[in-house]
Amino acid sequence: MSDNSRAIAASVVGAILGAVAGYLFFSEHGRRLRRQIEPVLDDFARDLSHFRGTALTAAGVASEGWKLLNEVLGESGPQPPSRYPTPHQTSPF
Repeated sequence: MSDNSRAIAASVVGAILGAVAGYLFFSEHGRRLRRQIEPVLDDFARDLSHFRGTALTAAGVASEGWKLLNEVLGESGPQPPSRYPTPHQTSPF
């Protein structure tokens, strides 16, 4: 896509977005439509937030389940490196 085509496409998209914004904010019918849409969008945002929390909880449960399964099977997997190379070394601070 050439630079000229991109500029034309960006101008068309900008004009469409400007027309929609003008309609929603400066016409009476647009204001009514906006008032009807806002509660639906708020509900949708709340549902997405709840879904995100549920997904994070499920991921935590699955992670804990895998960890427990690995412990039962004796496959602890790679361990994070020890902070000190030998067990007798102490912190220099």
